[in-house]
Amino acid sequence: MKSIRSYLIVAIAIVGISVTSISAQTTGSSVLLENKVAKELRKLPYYGVFDHIAFEVEGSTVTLYGKVLNGINKKNAEAYVEDIDGVTEVVNNIELLPPSSFDDSIRRRTVRAFVNSGSIYRYLQGTNPSVRIIVEDGRITLEGVVNNRGDLNLANIVAQGVPGAFKVTNNLTVDTERP
Repeated sequence: MKSIRSYLIVAIAIVGISVTSISAQTTGSSVLLENKVAKELRKLPYYGVFDHIAFEVEGSTVTLYGKVLNGINKKNAEAYVEDIDGVTEVVNNIELLPPSSFDDSIRRRTVRAFVNSGSIYRYLQGTNPSVRIIVEDGRITLEGVVNNRGDLNLANIVAQGVPGAFKVTNNLTVDTERP
């Protein structure tokens, strides 16, 4: 009886270790897949400061969401992610922003306000800016990452001061405060 009990304890321990190992491998492969998706999305040729694409990975399914100015980015994002090894399905929930000269003028004024602010303009520069400005129906949404809480607050104040904007939603995060 004692040997059966010992055998069961050893068997349960082995199963527990195996499950933990599988769980760790799944988590590791999920992080690896997330890194691959992020890398591919950064390669989009027409992905600019007025577009925001985010994603979630669940197993081998990638769900894309966000808002873009042109259909090319929506289509290319899906195509780029579909080509990644390990991705079996892509759910494309990216929204296409409606064409609007009013929104275009708010976009220009927002960038101009960031330029005139001095220090926070750096977040809009480069091929993959860390701050994105989404304008829809006169409402500004700031997406992305800044270095510190002061820059986050300054970006919000600058966006609040853009003439013609009805509302500002600040979804910026501070790099050191991200999970």
